[in-house]
Amino acid sequence: MFITISRQYSAGGSIVALAVAKALDWDVVDDAFIEEVAERTGFAREEIEGLEERVPSFIERFAQSSAASLPENLVVSPNWIDQPDVMRLAQVTRDVVEDLGRRDRVVLVGRAAAAVLARERNAIHVRLVAPIEYRVRQAIERLGVPEKKAQSHLEEIDDNRARYHLELYDRDWNDPIHYHFVLNTGLIGSEGAAQVIVEYARELGW
Repeated sequence: MFITISRQYSAGGSIVALAVAKALDWDVVDDAFIEEVAERTGFAREEIEGLEERVPSFIERFAQSSAASLPENLVVSPNWIDQPDVMRLAQVTRDVVEDLGRRDRVVLVGRAAAAVLARERNAIHVRLVAPIEYRVRQAIERLGVPEKKAQSHLEEIDDNRARYHLELYDRDWNDPIHYHFVLNTGLIGSEGAAQVIVEYARELGW
């Protein structure tokens, strides 16, 4: 049993994940995921941490190993073929998410977990969204930057997360059909979103 949380930038993914895990007495995998991938690949934590947010620059920085062996559900566009280390990192990322998906009672944040674990039955896949005005306010508070810079930053991150899903998994990150719930934290708040998830998990006997 596990829950994946996909999120627009500054829509409260980590906050909701922590609230859900606390209510269910489960574990959260967020930063721990980064540490595991870094350990398996030897890449720096900063490089792993930005994979979803900085796809183009990440691609440009690695070109060493062979991309001959790709996971069966990994779909690669021609633009990525000449970037073998990105493929290796994507493979390791997928492997880590699959390993974590075998653990019981865990909440997984980001890292295309909903795509990687889409075929698993004992799962709840959640998408968190919020109006851009709401997310810009959150980003300003978090980053301490002017409004225009905050908006540009969140739009760039969301665009690159969408590209990551499309390039690697041929999947529309924004399509609600991939999720059990699409919850607007700008309207119902992080607590409200967590409550919806927890109540459904309990209805399933989790």
